[in-house]
Amino acid sequence: MKIGVFFSKLKSRHLWGNLAAMALLITLIILAVRYGLDFYTNHGKVVEVPNLIHKSYGESVELLDEVDLQMVVSDTGYVKSLPADCILEQSLAPGSGVKPGRIVYVTINSAHSPTLTIPDIIDNSSYREANMKLKAMGFKLAPPEFIPGEKDWVYGIKYRNKQVAAGDRVSIEELLILQVGDGRRDLNDSVAYIDPVYEEEDAEVSTEKPAESSEEDDFEVVTGPE
Repeated sequence: MKIGVFFSKLKSRHLWGNLAAMALLITLIILAVRYGLDFYTNHGKVVEVPNLIHKSYGESVELLDEVDLQMVVSDTGYVKSLPADCILEQSLAPGSGVKPGRIVYVTINSAHSPTLTIPDIIDNSSYREANMKLKAMGFKLAPPEFIPGEKDWVYGIKYRNKQVAAGDRVSIEELLILQVGDGRRDLNDSVAYIDPVYEEEDAEVSTEKPAESSEEDDFEVVTGPE
């Protein structure tokens, strides 16, 4: 291309019109991104997180709605002294400033105490092993109940005065009682009974009646006075 032709094209209104349109479009895109992000992220607007601790679920939802925040239950806990469905924990600290639309994750109080599964320890472990395992799992134990059996061997578990088995679910708030052998013979052990043996007597007791005397006694007949 000749230099004269090139410069003649630069003077074209069509070319400059296209360049101006492109510049305007880029400017509009930059402005839209800048102000659009500010609007989307609520730039410069901050709300205060309300205190939800120990408040009911319904009351907490209303408090968050007033400041344009949302609530999501992420977990449950259990505090016996508090009512069910009250808030135990919240993810955003009360009084902190956040942008509207944020989510506050909360932990609510369960209506029932958590339960745990009884492990396979009955007739399968010593008292020491069972005691350590149950406590590590979160169970609460009462003093053991000693029963006839092998010393320190676990024969059963009582929960609310009833026998439980491996796999049963029980409340962690209730006490478990381990039935442990006291070292005495088990009442179920079999006993072989043997008839006693006596030594033979040196002399047998005679069962014969004594022989009656064949001779009659002589009596003198006495008569009265004539």
